[in-house]
Amino acid sequence: MNNEKDILQKISEGDQRAFTMLFDFYYQRLGHYIFVITESEEETEEIIQDVFIKVWEKRETLQDINSIKAYLFVLSKNRTLNHLRDKAKARMVEKKWCDENPEDSYFLESYSEQEEFYLIIQKAVSNLPPQQQKVYQLSRQENLKYDEIAAQMGLSKTTVKKHMQLALGFLKRNVKEQIDNLILPFIILLSLLF
Repeated sequence: MNNEKDILQKISEGDQRAFTMLFDFYYQRLGHYIFVITESEEETEEIIQDVFIKVWEKRETLQDINSIKAYLFVLSKNRTLNHLRDKAKARMVEKKWCDENPEDSYFLESYSEQEEFYLIIQKAVSNLPPQQQKVYQLSRQENLKYDEIAAQMGLSKTTVKKHMQLALGFLKRNVKEQIDNLILPFIILLSLLF
């Protein structure tokens, strides 16, 4: 995309034509990236719309971005993972209900492999020590940087980094043990998470 900085400047000033150019240029690229993870056209479409809504809502900050491509892909990855995490949480509630009411659960769909994967991750995250869990959630789910996490939690940046390293090590080991009997494409998702 030519003159990326100019386009971002125009969008930050509210230029809808420039925003449409950005949307048209990245729509298919982001769609392909998201679809690889979700394997759902409907979910992919919903996530892309959410990403561009967020871009428009935060348009005043676009002029500070060095790479719109990196920004959009990180935004897409985070939104996709949040979407799948929320879906997995809903499935956990559904599974609990099914376990408690087996006679009424015959109409519910079986879990997709992605949902099972995210259930495994959610369970592993819930088993982290409280500080590591908080650091992980602030970093991966709220997309905060280490210095922002340190300020919020009253810790040093080094301590935050150490908590994150320990959390990721635990999650990789724990999730790997759990997914040995799942289909391997979720290794791709694992690499996106960590």
